[in-house]
Amino acid sequence: MAKASSVLQSTVLPSFSPLHKLRSQNFTLSFPPLPVSRCRPGIHCSISAGETTRRSVEEVPDISWGCEIDSLENATSLQNWLSDSGLPPQKMAIDKVDIGERGLVASQNLRKGEKLLFVPPSLVISADSEWTNPEAGEVMKRFDVPDWPLLATYLISEASLLKNSRWFNYISALPRQPYSLLYWTRTELDMYLEASQIRERAIERITNVVGTYEDLRSRIFSKHPHLFPKEVFNDETFKWSFGILFSRLVRLPSMDGRFALVPWADMLNHNCEVETYLDYDKSSKGVVFTADRPYQPGEQVFISYGNKSNGELLLSYGFVPREGTNPSDSVELAMSLRKNDKCYKEKLDALKKHGLSTPQCFPVRITGWPTELMAYAYLVVSPPDMRNSFEEMAKAASNKTSTKKDLNYPEIEEEALQFILDSCETSISKYSRFLKESGSMDLDITSPKQLNRKAFLKQLAVDLSTSERRILYRAQYILRRRLRDIRSGELKALRLFSGLRNFFNFK
Repeated sequence: MAKASSVLQSTVLPSFSPLHKLRSQNFTLSFPPLPVSRCRPGIHCSISAGETTRRSVEEVPDISWGCEIDSLENATSLQNWLSDSGLPPQKMAIDKVDIGERGLVASQNLRKGEKLLFVPPSLVISADSEWTNPEAGEVMKRFDVPDWPLLATYLISEASLLKNSRWFNYISALPRQPYSLLYWTRTELDMYLEASQIRERAIERITNVVGTYEDLRSRIFSKHPHLFPKEVFNDETFKWSFGILFSRLVRLPSMDGRFALVPWADMLNHNCEVETYLDYDKSSKGVVFTADRPYQPGEQVFISYGNKSNGELLLSYGFVPREGTNPSDSVELAMSLRKNDKCYKEKLDALKKHGLSTPQCFPVRITGWPTELMAYAYLVVSPPDMRNSFEEMAKAASNKTSTKKDLNYPEIEEEALQFILDSCETSISKYSRFLKESGSMDLDITSPKQLNRKAFLKQLAVDLSTSERRILYRAQYILRRRLRDIRSGELKALRLFSGLRNFFNFK
């Protein structure tokens, strides 16, 4: 499956963390996404990503550095270079594995609780790393470029210098085409991810990467073409560098929250059952992780990339865990105000005041849904005579408030639950239609290589759709049972009332 790399729990660019504030330059970069994702009917941006996202695999210019995703050809050179550069002797080695194509496997017995790796800071790439081309680095820092685009540009600059860069052996071991939705064409996204809200997230991410490159090109690169020639710094090389960052960049809390690429550590693959993360260890002065279980020689060693849903793992790393194995899995459920609602404008204004929109997406897990979703549903179904509560409902639907208040409107609870159920069943029908049609889907291929790629992408989409529909089926069951209980309780109350009335009439 996909090769991915280390990401920390609270550390690594969580998908629901706030946007980084851009400094003096008005870059379009907006990574990572907003805390509660907005479901957009379309992506609107001054930069057009259409031409980039519609290119076929054969039309994409080759990246002249890196290696195939499953290649071990540069592994020995990487290990030798790391050892010569200060990496202490390791108890793991790079090898081919079932999950991730490449990974680190134990070369000797590893104990639970044992610290591993010890990558020194000198082998960590961060915004403070020294540029082999110092003039280019000075220009980027003069414009006060934020860490993400700075690191993306740094990676391309160092890669283009080949053996003249101290990072040559590391970059040579990076995948030439990272597994990432950045490499899916718009046609593939529309075809395979039609039912999932991850499609919108992928389109937004591609648009942001292209827009970020265009901003850098117009503000910096075009003014210094001798330092940033277009044949090296272009939308395709930026797609590569951002693909590397999304799948490998970590945030190290004990190094002042620094974002970094950690060679060797980024060969570790993800396991949903593992709860260990990378961080800097001040006592040993190296980046480490602590094994949360014992490993035998030859066993693949895992870390966690964070509590991410299957959709988020596909978005950044290009793989989907087996159905039912990810306890952090969730699906984004889209909910909208009713256009024929007499209070539509009032409700929309209340939502906008708290940073929400219509449609709006909320995460639904196998264990249930957030209180924000219920608050949104209350707002949707609330009648005009409850307009004084619109503000309270909208505020509760936003996760930007520090006070969590469980709203309780028993008079409209049944209608709100029915609205959520209807939204679930609408989404379920989309997944079911895709899964039914996927068996006979025309892959539209022109070569065996493209056939393998198309079949692989379709299987990823089927796996994602199956796991997300499973969560919605569970929510559907819970909602139906809750509605049945409410309605049976109301029926009992009605029968009791009728019995009392008949009793007193009889008297």
